[in-house]
Amino acid sequence: MMKTLMSAPLALAAALALAAAAPAAALAQSAAPEAAPRATADTMWKATTLNLSAFGETRVAPDMASISLGVMTEAKTAAEALTANAARMNAVMATFARAGIPAKDIQTSNLSVNPQYRYVENQAPLLIGYQVSNQVTIVVRDLKKLGAAVDASVNAGANQVNGISFGLSSPAAAETAAREAAVKALLAKADLYARATGYRVARLITLSEGGGYAPQPPMPMVAMAMRSDMAEKASPISGGELSVRIDVNASFELVK
Repeated sequence: MMKTLMSAPLALAAALALAAAAPAAALAQSAAPEAAPRATADTMWKATTLNLSAFGETRVAPDMASISLGVMTEAKTAAEALTANAARMNAVMATFARAGIPAKDIQTSNLSVNPQYRYVENQAPLLIGYQVSNQVTIVVRDLKKLGAAVDASVNAGANQVNGISFGLSSPAAAETAAREAAVKALLAKADLYARATGYRVARLITLSEGGGYAPQPPMPMVAMAMRSDMAEKASPISGGELSVRIDVNASFELVK
């Protein structure tokens, strides 16, 4: 009877030892496959790579323009200044309609009423009147009409012409041409570096793009305070060309 009682703890200890050994064996078996990913990472680390950048650029003529202009009036009271400004601005807006510029291409960009003071040393500022400014930004999609539209608006009462910018209504085609030029330059550069160092390009690893079409910022124009009634021709305005640039960055793997 004593022999049976003494062997029970021994059997329990043996069972516990076997249970503890089982997870360790399973862990050893699960750890074995990890060697393959490390080997792959080591292989990629040892690869010869080439990092390059290039750009492509295309120049195209603009097909639209936006211009900011408006009316500024002054009077002794704010009401008088607003009334005078509204009358002149309505005349200016009518010229846009006659020039074929739709209402959707005309947007008010600023309307302000500012008191005007006379400052004398050692005296309180003296209110002498009010100044009202009403600015609109118009989009002209037929550049042949741009000069005539500006002249007509000045003749109708616009006395502020603040800036003009040219753009593209659809830049997709120009961007595509710039991308093609950028990739062509990139591949030529990669081939040159590979041959010069005794390698050849095996594959493209990464490729990223930057740049693209961005609307031109407004260019300042001299304010047309003088009426151009006597002008025989429309004011000459030239759009020139716009530059669309695409930048590309890439990594290549090189092999012997």
